[in-house]
Amino acid sequence: MIRLLNLVPLVFVVTLLFSACSSPALDDYSDAHFELINQNGETVIFPDDFEGAPLVMGFIYTHCPDICSFITANVGKVYEEMSNTNDVQFALVTFDPERDTPEVLKTYAQAFDMDKKPFQFLTASPEVIEAFMQRVSVRTQESYSRELEGGDRMYFLNHSDKILLIDQNSRLIFDYGGSMTPVNIITEDLEKL
Repeated sequence: MIRLLNLVPLVFVVTLLFSACSSPALDDYSDAHFELINQNGETVIFPDDFEGAPLVMGFIYTHCPDICSFITANVGKVYEEMSNTNDVQFALVTFDPERDTPEVLKTYAQAFDMDKKPFQFLTASPEVIEAFMQRVSVRTQESYSRELEGGDRMYFLNHSDKILLIDQNSRLIFDYGGSMTPVNIITEDLEKL
């Protein structure tokens, strides 16, 4: 009985590792239509403007005190580790459009040396972002808020931790733990496309 109890944590850890790495195809976005704006102020239509090539898409906000920087770095590492990136697209979408304007996203992209092709950092109106996040199953919830002197509000968000791999036909292929999935798993799946 004691040996069986010792196996329970091991089974839990193995299950957690495999579930955190990736999950099989979940959705088809080809019928969606979202007008987003990139860090250069240009309109980008999802998924239309991404069709024809695989897309690696992460979800972040620039005021995040922890995992968003890991998600952003992982998207950058996928690009660096790909043997052929000619036909791969990369996007990071904010779920905090109130603060993450195109200008703020541009500064954030520059901090990661990602303010260049093939990377796009995307925002939109709060209504569009809310609908988009519902469609891609990204959940957010305000975790802390405080009014500052001068009337400004400071807040943090709890949120989903994910990177999506979407194929050239706008179908979701994998949904990864964005900050914790080993980059080689994402690149291997991407190279299969």
